[in-house]
Amino acid sequence: MSRPASEAMTPAASATPKRKLPLDFRYVPPLFITSILLVGHLSFGILESYKKTVLAIVVAIISEMILGRIFFGKWLNLASAYITGISVGILVRSPAYWPYALCSAISITSKYVLRAKGRHLWNPSNFGIAVLLLLAPETMAVLSIQWGNNYGALLVIWILGSVIIYRARRFHISATYVVSFLLFAVLRSWITGDPLASEIAPITGPMYQLFVFFMVTDPKTTVKSWRGQCLVAFLVAFAEFLLRLDQVVYAAIFALFYVGPAANLIEIWWLSRKQPEAATANP
Repeated sequence: MSRPASEAMTPAASATPKRKLPLDFRYVPPLFITSILLVGHLSFGILESYKKTVLAIVVAIISEMILGRIFFGKWLNLASAYITGISVGILVRSPAYWPYALCSAISITSKYVLRAKGRHLWNPSNFGIAVLLLLAPETMAVLSIQWGNNYGALLVIWILGSVIIYRARRFHISATYVVSFLLFAVLRSWITGDPLASEIAPITGPMYQLFVFFMVTDPKTTVKSWRGQCLVAFLVAFAEFLLRLDQVVYAAIFALFYVGPAANLIEIWWLSRKQPEAATANP
């Protein structure tokens, strides 16, 4: 008498787990930044236009493809270019189309041209936006809208963002910056006499969500050590504090623009200084 097929299965076969589809973590941040765009635009209309955002993304991707082929002789993963392009599309404000295209092109090009010891020094979108703000302030501005009194969308984004950067082992950078920003906001309010709520308000805006989760934590442009990363995040917040006291518009963008590459260059110099010493000590 034959046994049922279910009984004929061996223990090893029945215990074999089902294979799960692999998830490439490189594609999680692009999905997250897309969710920021959708939530922000559907709730508060943060985009200048869909066409301008698509233009920024397309130019960033094409620039990455061409420059990657020229400099490295291969087609590179385009997740980083997508993040740069969509960041530009969200943050740039201009009645013209060319700032979106030019900002994306400058941002991606900076990764290949402005390098030291094989590392690029600036976060790409931070560099492109800061350069255009310096060169064409009459044509371009940066998104500064807040989420209003509805903090539901902000809470969801902060929870998702915190989980993602925790998985990427970058949570300490964002946390250091946010805590430092809040402490400096209290100090700034005490110095200027402005209401504390108005000093804290900028960090609730969509620009700061991109800044906190993508610009400050960019793995390619942050220093290597855990303590160094926390120190740089604090220094970015401190530089922003000084710039805000001086009434500088877009203080966060310029603070990272100045502090980030300076920290990278100091670390590169320090590591290159230690390597010859190690070679001398161990012939």
